[in-house]
Amino acid sequence: MDYPLRDIDNFFLQKDEPAKSCLLFLRDFILGYDKNITEAWKYKMPFYCYKGKMFCYLWVNKKTHQPYIGIVEGRKIEHPLLIIEKRSRMKIMLLDAQEDIPLDTISAILKMALAIYS
Repeated sequence: MDYPLRDIDNFFLQKDEPAKSCLLFLRDFILGYDKNITEAWKYKMPFYCYKGKMFCYLWVNKKTHQPYIGIVEGRKIEHPLLIIEKRSRMKIMLLDAQEDIPLDTISAILKMALAIYS
């Protein structure tokens, strides 16, 4: 029996390579990072919640087509790869989908972000 794809699944499947593979990997990485992280579809984007609170999200820059991780409480974190641009609360980490994903850096940022929720 075929089930219709959810909006969140379509988000990933409709992206072009190499951004699609990068985002799908990040999805699995974030969900596997902590057992309390769950996935939700909010504001027409994939959000990741920690114990029910919005924690981070995945998106693609409309101009550069670079995938990125948005950290909801990013303004409370100091890291050279997190940029705030015109956001008041969130910071993002842009990724180069052509390069290896910097897992150590992402892990360090996720760890700092999770500490805010504890």
